[in-house]
Amino acid sequence: MARIVRCSLIQASNAVSPDEPLNRVKAAMVEKHLNYIAEAASDGAQIVCLQEIFYGPYFCAEQSTKWYDFTEQIPDGPTIRLMQEEAKRHGIAIVVPIYEIEQQGIFYNTAAVIDKTGQYLGKYRKTHIPHVAPGFWEKFYFRPGNLGYPVFDLGFVKIGLYICYDRHFPEGARALGLNGAEIVFNPSATVAGLSEHLWKIEQPAHAVANGYYLGAINRVGTEAPWNIGHFYGTSYFVNPRGQIIAEASRDQDEVLTADLDLDLIAEVRKTWQFFRDRRPDMYEGLVKA
Repeated sequence: MARIVRCSLIQASNAVSPDEPLNRVKAAMVEKHLNYIAEAASDGAQIVCLQEIFYGPYFCAEQSTKWYDFTEQIPDGPTIRLMQEEAKRHGIAIVVPIYEIEQQGIFYNTAAVIDKTGQYLGKYRKTHIPHVAPGFWEKFYFRPGNLGYPVFDLGFVKIGLYICYDRHFPEGARALGLNGAEIVFNPSATVAGLSEHLWKIEQPAHAVANGYYLGAINRVGTEAPWNIGHFYGTSYFVNPRGQIIAEASRDQDEVLTADLDLDLIAEVRKTWQFFRDRRPDMYEGLVKA
């Protein structure tokens, strides 16, 4: 019997103006996503992944300490506790990317993993932090992740996480495959322009090189007052052959749901023996400073 896992990706525009009070900004976006999670669950999804720091705008377009107050603890903050309740209520696993506070002055771009019973399984912290003009001032907000590349066993599938800018680095993508990930989710916030042509190159390449499925998520819309560019959506699922099997629209909020046949992983890996033919004894120079 085939191992089929139904997954959903949620891409969404900002719910209210970033000029509103931060608690209002967060509450509106959380409420919006609760409806989309319910939609995914009603469509039979077993896993749903939200976009990068899903509960607000891409505030890294400016450098302002006010956004430090947007942080929450994991797993003891209100958003993760709420998502645990939603996961249990719907019987659906949820990947929840938020702005994490470890202690005052130590913040991370993090995604928490909650299983279908509502149990918190762990988290991944974004490893590679960009600081690129114009409008990607992430080192102002985030420390680099320090948890490695964990893989989370949901009982019916093992998943790994990458976050946005991580996708430009093949090393972590390979580590996730070697650690046993069958599906990798990459919640992102990226605008049209310099890197858009890479959106459908790098991540299918990771899927091929490592023989797993990948779900790539991007938000939609242009966010005032910064207007750094158009978040172009086009979230998608790609299979271990590098084929995009489902794709969302460019400009609309959307819940993208697809069935992933995990038996294809074994089939592809039996054909392309990339893990067997690796030469880690030859790669020492890659990790020298």
